[in-house]
Amino acid sequence: MMMIRSGLANVGRNIINTLRLILRTWSGRIALPIVLIHIILALFGPWLAPYSPTAMPASIAEFQNMPPSPQFWLGTDQYGRDVLSRVMCGATSLIATAAAGAALGIVLGTIVGISSGYKGGKVDEVVMRIMDGLMSFPTLLLALLVLFTLGPSRVNIAATIGFVSMPGISRVVRSNVLSLKTMEFVQSARLRGESTAYIIFRELLPNVLPILGVEASVRFSYAILSVASLGFLGLGIQPPSPDWGLMISQSRRFLVIAPWGALAPMGAVVSLIVSVNLLVDGIKQASGMAKDKVEHG
Repeated sequence: MMMIRSGLANVGRNIINTLRLILRTWSGRIALPIVLIHIILALFGPWLAPYSPTAMPASIAEFQNMPPSPQFWLGTDQYGRDVLSRVMCGATSLIATAAAGAALGIVLGTIVGISSGYKGGKVDEVVMRIMDGLMSFPTLLLALLVLFTLGPSRVNIAATIGFVSMPGISRVVRSNVLSLKTMEFVQSARLRGESTAYIIFRELLPNVLPILGVEASVRFSYAILSVASLGFLGLGIQPPSPDWGLMISQSRRFLVIAPWGALAPMGAVVSLIVSVNLLVDGIKQASGMAKDKVEHG
């Protein structure tokens, strides 16, 4: 237990050091505030929204598809609901579901990748062939098959995204473990008689963390697109709950007369994905800076 705690403490210190390095890059300085704004909306959107995201006015025709105005900054949709409030509240379901799915994929992929890479031999061969088989299925098609079977819900969507992203993550982790386990610090731990848990949590996991940071950011972008796509197809959060993909789907019929209903959630999705990708670049630059710092003392 003490070994696990010590390993997690090392992981925490590495995360703090990585964030400091990210803020030293231009990509990180631009992207991190935008990502934080989206996170704030995801956490506090329902309390910050000026109107209810689901309540319809008594006279829908009077407020239907109103253009942006001082009263409704992003206009209203076909049911007279405030688009800004729906975008702010929709961030909660999309970001939370995408983050949960990406986190689950990272955890599962890391467990499979480290275990398979460190063990090696026939176990590694069998596990990787299973992962290759799962990767052969198109991600969205596999997600659709699972959700058609289980039904649309936040838990099912997050579990599906985590499951379909696990094979790719496991291969990335495995490839790094294969190179790390031949290095002197791992061999020294083996010669000292350290347990497998000690080597994984104290030696391998902290060194895999920078790669996991980049992979987590990339997978989060994919998860956002997947959740939005599933919402657009009607397999995400069900109406009347606000969801960016669902809002785009419902407003696409009114693009000519009321484009703001679709453009607002589209802009939210794009800004989040672009900022996350910029953050990935910042993480990569930070990893390079950390590597140079180690090499040059």
